[in-house]
Amino acid sequence: MTIDAISLRRPAGPASDLAPPASTALLTDRYELTMLEAALADGTAHRHCLFEVFTRRLPAGRRYGVLAGTGRVLEALPSFRFSSHELDWLHDNAVVGERTLEYLADYRFTGSISGYAEGEVFFPQSPVMLVEGTFAEAVVLETLVLSILNYDSAIASAASRMTSAAVERPCLEMGARRANEQAAVAAARAAVVAGFAGTSNLEAGRRYGLPTIGTAAHAFTLLHDDEESAFASQVASQGPGTTLLVDTYDVRRGVENAVRAAGPGLGAVRLDSGDLGGLAVEVRRQLDALGARDTRITVTSDLDEYAIAALAAAPVDSYGVGTSLVTGSGAPTCGMVYKLVARSNGSGMLEPVAKASTAKTSAGGRKAAARRYDEDGRAVEELLVTGPDLAVRDWDPEREPGDVRPLQVPLVVDGAVDSRWVGSYGVENATERHRDARAELPRGARRLSAGDPAIPTTVRTLV
Repeated sequence: MTIDAISLRRPAGPASDLAPPASTALLTDRYELTMLEAALADGTAHRHCLFEVFTRRLPAGRRYGVLAGTGRVLEALPSFRFSSHELDWLHDNAVVGERTLEYLADYRFTGSISGYAEGEVFFPQSPVMLVEGTFAEAVVLETLVLSILNYDSAIASAASRMTSAAVERPCLEMGARRANEQAAVAAARAAVVAGFAGTSNLEAGRRYGLPTIGTAAHAFTLLHDDEESAFASQVASQGPGTTLLVDTYDVRRGVENAVRAAGPGLGAVRLDSGDLGGLAVEVRRQLDALGARDTRITVTSDLDEYAIAALAAAPVDSYGVGTSLVTGSGAPTCGMVYKLVARSNGSGMLEPVAKASTAKTSAGGRKAAARRYDEDGRAVEELLVTGPDLAVRDWDPEREPGDVRPLQVPLVVDGAVDSRWVGSYGVENATERHRDARAELPRGARRLSAGDPAIPTTVRTLV
């Protein structure tokens, strides 16, 4: 498989170390700090608690979700500190009082976080992340965790549908101009987790070691007196292996000019408008007739998973996707929530707590998760185990009959972040996990038509 359409460029080495980021402590909602203030005052702030991240349902028509953003949560956690700048602002705006400010000045998360490995697929009620610590330490992380996981997982879920529809043809992320500047970086990372081959966003490339792509837009052609001189200039600068955008004027003439400028060794041509399927057939025929049989065809222009699937029979070599990707292709959030599911009682033991609001219920208690497979290695069931806290902690999926794989991994232990899940190495691990997890799903799970979750979820209560 060739993935260097549109001049794919991989960084020469690992991503450079970033300067210490600014505090992430105010990337939160006010009510988290006002809850903290009340809990400090009544003595419940230091109760041991367990919060769970899950979604009650998948977006309409989706058969599975893809967890992404876990690495970004872990990268943001060490920066969740309240410096004098944050504390002064909270004081000046009367958000909380002196006792709470004193607590926040020394805030460090010393608890533990576990969850599904980034890149794993998930379903309704899947406990994708568990945050355990005192109420004071854990409650203030709610918005930070959800804002990252909801967006990144929405992008990765859409991206997985796109790469699935593309089969072996590379998908390339180019949606930065359709998103907030920081969301664009997050989207590029999430897209690569779900199988995209590269991104146009240079900051994402620098920060996470992602391959970067890009050659020229229509503006470069329009800058020159004619298409021929524009192509000649690009080839002189980038070499004959570059990708030339051939639809600024007339596509047929553009292909002629492209091959004339670069010769039969032209790397690729890009189509960005019109009937992409029909044009690809005509352009492939024309390139072959001109001796450019190895020149690839890349298509862009408002693609989504359905457009990609519709181009399956066309002689297209790669897809560039922008707007639909960075907006989750119609599902810009996963609806994940962060709920308190257990807290210590008078004897110091964790006991379940649950919300009972209509249509917004939660299931109390710690959950352990595993996936069951048939004799062909295809997933057939998501198994959630709950019950007494010690029993759930001691449950061993390997003692289950048949082929069962545990889904939860340690992410933070006593405040220390597991480095396997962060930076460029974390992206590589997440990409591999998603590739394997998607391959394990039942064959019908990758259809784009509406349907139920790919596998059922069974809840078992231990005694």
